[in-house]
This record gives sequence, structure tokens and C-alpha cells, in this order.
Amino acid sequence: MAMTKIDEDVLSKLGPKKQFIMGNEACVLGSILAGCRFYAGYPITPSTEIMEGMGRLLPRIGGMFIQMEDEIASLAAVIGASLGGLRSMTATSGPGFSLMQENIGYACMTETPCVIVDVMRGGPSTGQPTEPSQGDVMQARWGTHGDHEIIAVCPNSCQETLDMSIEAFNLADKYRVPVIILLDAEIAHMRERVEIPESINITGRQMASIDAESYMPFRTGYTRSTKVPEMDHFGRAYTTYHTGLTHDWSGLPTTCDVETHENLLKRLKEKITDNMADISRCETFHLEDGRSVVVSYGVTSRSALSAVTTLHNQGIRVGYLRLKTLWPFPFDIVSETAKNADRLVVAEMNMGQLFHSVREAAGGKCKVELLPKVGGAIHTPNEIMEGLR
Repeated sequence: MAMTKIDEDVLSKLGPKKQFIMGNEACVLGSILAGCRFYAGYPITPSTEIMEGMGRLLPRIGGMFIQMEDEIASLAAVIGASLGGLRSMTATSGPGFSLMQENIGYACMTETPCVIVDVMRGGPSTGQPTEPSQGDVMQARWGTHGDHEIIAVCPNSCQETLDMSIEAFNLADKYRVPVIILLDAEIAHMRERVEIPESINITGRQMASIDAESYMPFRTGYTRSTKVPEMDHFGRAYTTYHTGLTHDWSGLPTTCDVETHENLLKRLKEKITDNMADISRCETFHLEDGRSVVVSYGVTSRSALSAVTTLHNQGIRVGYLRLKTLWPFPFDIVSETAKNADRLVVAEMNMGQLFHSVREAAGGKCKVELLPKVGGAIHTPNEIMEGLR
């Protein structure tokens, strides 16, 4: 991964280097800096500012924006543009994210890199369109059917939203997988100071470089040892088949072959799980002596950090574990934390979603308790302090 200086013309279109903006607007800036040049979407609260921002800025820098008839068509267009060579994305919220699930599965099976921003709001169904929630955590992991892996990241500030948007595109291209940015509605609509970098790390796609007649689009290991196949130059010399059906190295359907299906699913899983160290991100504070540890993510982690800092200053032994990457779940990190603690307190804005994975990772090494919050209000530091005492 090399530092890439941002084109001055692009920077000039993004406004001042330092801005006071919403998380949704920071997502727009980060995506454009990452090289996103195609956006297809459908407006839905509370993600609409992402669509509006991309619609305003993309045409100015030679990109393409299109409003589709619904969320199903939006992700279909994103997949097509990505296969055509463009870094592509869409944004939605819970109900639209539900509609995208079939195409998320298609992107997993065809190994199409793309970024999907899900600005989470209260549900189920139409729920609370203008209120924050963390209710899509399990949908991000298991929303589409079948055995698959997914990458989902969860920022907790406007600056981190910009930074993680860049990282999401890098991960999508590197592992040929849909990457989901789970953005709390609270982060999406709050305003904070954000600084636009002049250069960023970019991980480009590994493109096929062998002769077209020998190329097989889903064979790995042509020029490097990896479980991620090299991408073709779509529409040029290569012949490529893309299907949601079980397929062999050539891309042709092979739906009744047990070995082919098993090998395909195993590779789709292992290209992610074998690279946990590269993908997973977390933030810790006083884990070494925290007998009670709060596990949190997204906007909730801001209150959690405040609570832990206050209690620690009072001499109370507590720790803080924030998961920046929710999926693939950092099982080893949580397991190691549980081994050194008396209890883990999972604070999340739902009735208990990531809680189940934390409890599984703890494996009985310590108590695991849920500190839920629903209805549109975020946890206060005092509520988390009470849960830790």
C-alpha cells in the first residue's frame, strides 16, 4: 500500500481543507478521495445527504451519478459499474438495506468489490426514520442467504467516517467483497471538525496480466499466492462469465457438483478469515487492569469511553474495548479480553445483537451482560457507569 497524493483539481472541488460538517458529508468526501467515481442510489432518511453530496460532486470530477428507481436497482447498477472498472458505492438505511440483500449475495458470489453505506435507524419496518439505532448489525452479517463472509466497519466520529470510507474501498478491492459501512444516524447527522488529507493510502485491484486465452476469472494464484482471484479487464480481450450460480474457475455454472460448491464456499470464507489481522480494527483503554470491561461500537463507544475514563480516574478498575470492525467478528480479541476480566458489559443501541457474538467469544471465561438502549436515545456516560459499577 503506497501513499497517493490527491489530484489538486479534485481537492479544489471538495472545499476547504478543514470543514465543520456532518458524518454523511464526511462519507462523501472520503469516498471521492478514495477514488469512487460511480454512485447509484435511492433517497432514504437518514442517509440522503450522502446521495445529495455525491450527486453534486461526482459530475464535477468526471464521475457518474444516477438515481435509480429503488434500492434493488441501485446495488445492481453499482455491481455493474464495479465490474466495468470503477470504484462504486451506494448508501441507504434499514428498509433499503433489506431490499439490497439479494444483490449483496450476488456481489459476494461474483466477488464484486463495492461499498454500501447503511445509516442505521430504528426499526423494524419503517420504524423511527429520524432516530438513531444499531439495529442492522446482524442484518449486515447474515442478511443475505447462504454461507458467505462480509466486511463491516463502524466509525464513531465524522473524521473517522471519512477515514473509514477510504479504508472500505481499499478492503473491497483487496478482497473482492462488498464492504458495509454501518453508520449510526447520530454520527451521520452530527457536525464535527473534519480535515481533508492531501495524500492517502490506496490499495488498487490486482488485475489479470496473463494472456486472455489462458485466463480463468475465478482461478487464484496466477501471479501471487492468494485466495483472491485477479480481476479481468471487463469488456476488453478477456471473456468473463458472472453468475450467482455455483461456478467453476471459468465462471460457468456448475450447480450439482458437491466438490466445486464446497471448494468455492471455503475459498470465499477463507479469503476473509485468513486475513483477520489485516482487516480487524479495535481500540482499547485500560484493558490490562480492567476487571469490568465495556464492549461497544459506533456512537455508543463515545459515551463508553467517557464513562471508563471517569471511573478510572476514581480508582475503579474498568476497561474499554471498541470494535471498529464488526464483521468478520474479532473472536480472538474478545476471547483474550474475557480471559483477563471478571465481566464484559456490551453496550449497544438494540435489544442485543452483537451481544450474542461477544458471549460466544467469551466462552464462559467471564460473565457477559447486556446494556441495551432503544427508542432513539443514545446511552449517556452515567448510564454506562451505572452498568459498570
